[in-house]
Amino acid sequence: MLKRFAVIALLLVSLTLQGCANLGGGFKPYIDALDGYKFLYPNGWLEVSGAEGPDIVFRDLIEETENVSVVVSAIDSGKQLTDLGDASQVGLRLAQRVLAPKDSGREAELLSALERSQGDKLYYDLEYLIKLPNRERHHLASVAVSRGKLYTLNISAPEQRWDKVSKIFKTVATSFTVD
Repeated sequence: MLKRFAVIALLLVSLTLQGCANLGGGFKPYIDALDGYKFLYPNGWLEVSGAEGPDIVFRDLIEETENVSVVVSAIDSGKQLTDLGDASQVGLRLAQRVLAPKDSGREAELLSALERSQGDKLYYDLEYLIKLPNRERHHLASVAVSRGKLYTLNISAPEQRWDKVSKIFKTVATSFTVD
């Protein structure tokens, strides 16, 4: 009986760790009804409390440098996403102002800038390679405008892990929707 219990416990721990390591463990929904957005995040990721700036942050339990966040910013009422520019223009502005501002020691290369529509909302899905002094990161962003606010979902990982997580991260980025 004790051996059976130990085997079951070991099996449960093994399955849990697999989910945390993003080996196909699935997704959980995050819904912020107050701010009006939602997205999927990988099983095994934990909410990080006390982060300054972003509205919400989750990170991988095992690979702690892999994270997803949402930033909500006020913009002029009545502005639409296209009023800020096309996907490439917004992507370059995000790179210059947020991802790699002048004198930050970082460089951001915009790899792709695509438009996506879901319902009556327009989204810009952006992909970057971020070069830091001693490493590189792969970064995805999904940008939308709704209710006088600019919403930006950001998800990133070390470049050496990108091949393993790219499909999962793209699912997270394209699951992002606003009301």
